[in-house]
Amino acid sequence: RIGVLEGDVQTTLDADRLARFHTPIVQVNTDAGFGGECHLDANMVRSGLAELPLHDIDVLVIENVGNLVCPAEFKVGEDVRVMVYAITEGEEKPLKYPLMFRSADLVLVNKVDLLPHLHFDLEKFLRNLDAVNPGVERILTSAATGRGVDEWCSWLTGHAGA
Repeated sequence: RIGVLEGDVQTTLDADRLARFHTPIVQVNTDAGFGGECHLDANMVRSGLAELPLHDIDVLVIENVGNLVCPAEFKVGEDVRVMVYAITEGEEKPLKYPLMFRSADLVLVNKVDLLPHLHFDLEKFLRNLDAVNPGVERILTSAATGRGVDEWCSWLTGHAGA
């Protein structure tokens, strides 16, 4: 049983998109009352928890504000940290934003269905990833094709309550 705490500066677009899955979800915007922060912090997460039926949730997914800098600096009460990385961002990002990659327990390398169409060197990306977080677990995924989703679900099940 999954719940979601969705973080963004403004709007409920992501939460609205996920609503069709009938999963408990709460939107925490950092703009109203928090000054438009580029990340969630523990107090913001705590404010959202009160709006969730925690007794009905086994795994809470906290999606922090989407950038590669600020969210890595703040613990928000998570047991494990998973980073979803789109290959469309390029191979160099682990070197440019090492803290985000270094703080991850798992990196989901997403959009791998696009590999034949992009000038993306997967091996180079994985070397760069290992340069900042040696041996970090990674799963190649595609939301479009479903590749890696079963492996990701197994990983999540194995780490629930870690």
